[in-house]
Amino acid sequence: MLPKTHRLRLKKDFDRIFKRGKFISHKFFTAGFAANDLPVSRMTVVVAKKVSKSAVIRNSVKRKATEVLRLNLVKIKTGFDMVFLVKPEIKGKNYWEIEKAIIDILKTAKLIPFTVNGIEP
Repeated sequence: MLPKTHRLRLKKDFDRIFKRGKFISHKFFTAGFAANDLPVSRMTVVVAKKVSKSAVIRNSVKRKATEVLRLNLVKIKTGFDMVFLVKPEIKGKNYWEIEKAIIDILKTAKLIPFTVNGIEP
């Protein structure tokens, strides 16, 4: 679970991302990003019923994606709100595939640094 200060909760924040944010599409996610005026980045993962009718599967996907974000909080640039919308193609994917997808999205958005052999440029 993400720390409370890093959770995106309010409808007005979601609306701001959908109206003014930038979006990046990936095989498993569509991610929206918008700058905020806070010293932290806030994020959320949205798993619609379109992904799976089973709440067990939806919750499993959400837990895996949220854990990836939690473990990478120190690498993520501050001052951004993020929404990760899960696509149905994610069903059956393991933690490592989900992690790679989220890291790829964050690198594309330039919210975490690219590394070369574990060394940041």
